[in-house]
Amino acid sequence: MNQRSGTLRHAANWVTGAAAALALGLAAFPGPGLTAERAVPAEKNPPGDIPDTQVFIDYGSPEGFTMKVPEGWARTDRPDGASFIDKLDGVVLTVAKAPSAPTVETARKTYVPELEKAELAVKVSAIRPVKLPAGPAIRIVYTSNSEPNQVTNKQVRLENERYLYFKDGKLVTLELYAPKGADNVDQWQLMSQSFEWK
Repeated sequence: MNQRSGTLRHAANWVTGAAAALALGLAAFPGPGLTAERAVPAEKNPPGDIPDTQVFIDYGSPEGFTMKVPEGWARTDRPDGASFIDKLDGVVLTVAKAPSAPTVETARKTYVPELEKAELAVKVSAIRPVKLPAGPAIRIVYTSNSEPNQVTNKQVRLENERYLYFKDGKLVTLELYAPKGADNVDQWQLMSQSFEWK
């Protein structure tokens, strides 16, 4: 399958404005007047479980943070962060400047609408503040369609979690995704809790 890759599709920019709007500089999405994409059905036996035996290693970013990531996953470094991909599973870290810490309200009003425009058939199920070892963060849970496979044109329904970490004018977005129904709860929790500012 064709996974999301390290492109501007994952770039997040926290910008100032009347409500300190968060705008995602992501790939184009059908504009007004065009039919919105429908959610594809989740697979009955989805692939994408991260094995319990998966080894995690420390990733140190030059942007001033560290986090545990799965060993052996394909790494792509980008000007705004890095991604780690294995088949239909992904971990994407994006760094941007921000004037203030995100809140549930600003995420709902500004981040989610941009997310819905940028990704395919997005359905948000939760936006919550969370307390993590690195400090307070915002957690966004949603499902979306994968990009069509370049050969078969098939899409997969994905489950996603995004964590928004903020410190000293810097916003780090951690995105975790896998086929809907995959059992990655423990592994995703391990990664999100391992995030530390240097």
